[in-house]
Amino acid sequence: MDAADAGRSRANGENELEQRYFNRELSWIRFNKRVLDEAMDKSKPLLERVKFLAIFSNNLDEFFMIRVSGLCRQHRVGVADRSLDGMSATEQLAAVRRGIMPDLKRQIECWNGEIVPELKKNGIEILAYKELKDKQKKYLDNYFKDEIYPTLTPLAFDPSHPFPHISGLSMNIALVLMDEKKRELFARLKIPESFPRLLHLPAEASDKMEKMGLRQHASADRFVWIEDLVRENLDSLFPGMKVVESALFRVTRDADFEIELDEAEDLMHSILENIDRRRFGSAVRLEIEKGSSKRIRGILTRNLELELYQVYSQKDPIGMSAIMQLCKLDRQDLKDRPYVPRQPVEFNDRRGIFHAIASHDILLYHPYDSFKPVVDFIRLASKDPDVLAIKQTLYRAGSNSPIVAALMEACQAGKQVAALVELKARFDEEHNIGWARTLESAGVHVVYGLEGLKTHTKLCMVVRREKGGICRYVHLGTGNYNAVTAGIYADLGLFTSNPDIGADVSDLFNVLTGYSRQREYRKLLVAPNTLRREIIARIDREIEAHERDGGGHIVFKLNALSDRECIEALYRASVAGVKVDLQVRGICCLRPGVPGLSENVSVTSIVGRFLEHARIFYFRNGGGEESGEIFLGSADLMGRNLDRRVETLFPIESPLLRQRIINVILPVHLDDNAQSSLLTPDGEYVRRTPQEGSPLINSQQWMTDNPGMA
Repeated sequence: MDAADAGRSRANGENELEQRYFNRELSWIRFNKRVLDEAMDKSKPLLERVKFLAIFSNNLDEFFMIRVSGLCRQHRVGVADRSLDGMSATEQLAAVRRGIMPDLKRQIECWNGEIVPELKKNGIEILAYKELKDKQKKYLDNYFKDEIYPTLTPLAFDPSHPFPHISGLSMNIALVLMDEKKRELFARLKIPESFPRLLHLPAEASDKMEKMGLRQHASADRFVWIEDLVRENLDSLFPGMKVVESALFRVTRDADFEIELDEAEDLMHSILENIDRRRFGSAVRLEIEKGSSKRIRGILTRNLELELYQVYSQKDPIGMSAIMQLCKLDRQDLKDRPYVPRQPVEFNDRRGIFHAIASHDILLYHPYDSFKPVVDFIRLASKDPDVLAIKQTLYRAGSNSPIVAALMEACQAGKQVAALVELKARFDEEHNIGWARTLESAGVHVVYGLEGLKTHTKLCMVVRREKGGICRYVHLGTGNYNAVTAGIYADLGLFTSNPDIGADVSDLFNVLTGYSRQREYRKLLVAPNTLRREIIARIDREIEAHERDGGGHIVFKLNALSDRECIEALYRASVAGVKVDLQVRGICCLRPGVPGLSENVSVTSIVGRFLEHARIFYFRNGGGEESGEIFLGSADLMGRNLDRRVETLFPIESPLLRQRIINVILPVHLDDNAQSSLLTPDGEYVRRTPQEGSPLINSQQWMTDNPGMA
């Protein structure tokens, strides 16, 4: 084969891959586009639209810090590896930019053209300094002089001053100055992060109206961007100099790092070092004010060692994740109606929580069901004199965690308490290091997991002495043990005293805390050992059952699907005639609806008020709904989850709970035609709407209205 034939063969192979799989990064961009669509939805309360604009920006920041940074590294060193759909790193970087640019334009147009005017109508004004009254300007100028000015440090860049380091995601002003000799000089000024981006002007509502409980919306809440105020006072920072030009800019840096250690005691120190490195990693994106001069852009790109494709010229405001600040305003009239979760009746048993769990398995669906029983489970265990031990995994516990407090109380009460705190939970490392130290100081046995793996599984086990002997009570979940996110993430959790599941959880904790090499379990599917193999085996079993009896049906509800082996197994199921319904909130690399490959596969995605976070795996088994098999758990079908994390899927064996998932939870989400989008064979998502004569089904609203049924 000559070079031309080889080139054609490679091109044909890449084209075949492109027709078979969606690109992971472009699929993520389409997910974030659906987040932006929520901000564009005029039927939503105004501050909810603001929230989605901020989430869109925050998501994009993390995408550049982790995913785009990895592509940039591959591009720089010429890595030959290709993506699932056959693209090189260079091709993906170009495609990422093309995919993001229209969304950035839509975001700015939505903010400036829709949100800001609507905020003003509702008494929330984002004002330019020049729009202020003299009295307001005087207030802000005094605030600048007394509070902000002392914290500012202008940094020169010239032969005697090196180019200043610019930390990741900080807001900065690039300046061209002219001295008395008409020489042009360059300086950088960082906006201090100790102040809010939006400075709140003093309220002007009358005392009389305040006493009457009325809001004078015309003057209730006014804000000015801090960078606007700083720019209006630049002369005070450079006396004797003329400010020729200023441009606002922001740098995103590589925040992805891997920890490789031989000694466990080095882990915490190394993670702390790497957290600091995040602010100083290689630059991967420069956001700069539209209209800035070529000179400023040139100085920044050269010294940040950036290529042109990494520069994004944008209209104000830059760094729009900061507008989440507005969502903290006490304006319930501009937010979703508060939702009070159901207090599950299963826990009203006067004989206590352990008796309730021993009586039957209990399924909770947060946030529709309260997270309080999970906290109470650990709190009561910490006080119960018959409880001997508590073991728990903590991935993202959040701040002021009541669960961490309960674990410390249990230890102080003389119980054996072990906590696996995952220090490598990205962007939560500092929180988790703090919890690890706090728990250790209280006497809790703290471990950090297995070398080379993140522990992502969500497990809590209480060991209790009872009349019949030792009993294990277990909680397994799809979400984190975080009381705050449990109010906004849609997750499932199971309480059980099933002896086999309890024994499996006990064995898995021995793997995590000791030297056990156990790989097979009675009931649990555990990554990285058995999970992929068992999922694919069940898909193949569904194919066999369908070919024998018909009626094959697979339903997966996930956050992401990108594992090649799992996708290929689902393609086999589709070709065999098995109906495959996938609900994938984010990344989906499977291409549905392709004749002869995936025509029996449907992919939908729900983006709404709550973050769809539950993972549900349903296999009908070809024997009707009574024999359907259900697994829940922490794992998405991605390489990182299946190969580089400790993950757990657990079965739902109670017929009542299984039918609740099969007949209620899954159908109402699959039938959603209000917040759901359908993935087409060309990779686009089309918003689903009710067919004529059909009711509008908003799955999340249905769940809030019918929590007991779900």
